[in-house]
Amino acid sequence: MAIVVDDGDVQITRLELGPYGTNAYIVVCKITEDSLLVDAPAEAGTILRQLNGTHPRYIVLTHNHMDHTGALAELKDQLRIPLATHPLDSAGLPCRPDINLADGSSLNIGALKIGVIHTPGHTPGSVCLLVGRYLLAGDTIFPGGPGHTATPANFQQVVRTIESKIMPLPDNIVIYPGHGDAASLEGEKKSFFSFISRTHAADLCGDVTWSAE
Repeated sequence: MAIVVDDGDVQITRLELGPYGTNAYIVVCKITEDSLLVDAPAEAGTILRQLNGTHPRYIVLTHNHMDHTGALAELKDQLRIPLATHPLDSAGLPCRPDINLADGSSLNIGALKIGVIHTPGHTPGSVCLLVGRYLLAGDTIFPGGPGHTATPANFQQVVRTIESKIMPLPDNIVIYPGHGDAASLEGEKKSFFSFISRTHAADLCGDVTWSAE
C-alpha cells in the first residue's frame, strides 16, 4: 500500500494485490472524506481496511478481466454501494452493474469530479478515469506501451484509442496503470509518436512496447 497522490483536495492510494500484482486505487476527497474504489483485484479485507475512515460511494471497474474483479462480489456485498462499468464490459461479472459509464461522463466524489474516458482495445469496454491531472488507466496504457491485445485488430484499436483519447491530454498528466508503477504522459508521448511514425508488421499484437520495430 502506498499513498501516491496527496495533492490539494485529493488523496490517491495504490494497493498492489493478488497473484498478478494488480493495482487497486482508492480516491478520497480530502474535504468530505468520500471515496471511490477503482478495481477490485483480490484481498477484499485489505481493501476494506484501507477504506476504513472514508465514506465509500462507488466501485468502478476499468475493465472486466478476472485479475481486476477477484474481490468484487465480496466488496459489493460488504460495502453495498453502486458498481459502475462500461456496458461493453458488463458481461461475465459476478455482480450486476448499477451504473453504465459512458465516454465523457463523470462521477462526483465529494468535491471531486471523476471524468470517464472510454478506451477500447485491451477490452471493448475499457475505461480510464481522470482525476485532476491523474489518469487511472487500467490496462489501456503502461509505461512503455499499451496493454496486452489478443488480436492485431485489437492492437490497432488500442493504438487509435491512445492516439485520440490519451495523447491529447496535457503533458503534466501522470498515468497510474493497472499494474506496475506510474509514468508521465509527457514521456509516453515522445515514445508513442516515435512508434506510430514507423512501419510495423500487420500481425503485431500481444505484449507490444513503443520501442518495437
